Amino acid sequence: MTAQTDTPGSVTAVYKVTGMSCGHCEGSVSGEISQLPGVSSVKAVASTGEVTVVSEASLDDEAVRAAVDEAGFELAGRA
Repeated sequence: MTAQTDTPGSVTAVYKVTGMSCGHCEGSVSGEISQLPGVSSVKAVASTGEVTVVSEASLDDEAVRAAVDEAGFELAGRA
């Protein structure tokens, strides 16, 4: 499980999400995760299944899992 601080006050985490296959999938996952408190950016890539999240502090994995579930996909864990 990797989390690294890119700039002071921000944490970048990469998650693996299964089931994404297109831009609409990426948008759905990004939209749900971006609503979590403290999230400043989200980039989902369907071809790799990776979702990169930048936030003010480390996110609770269960909160991320719930957001991904809400979008209709499955969080496989951290990349």
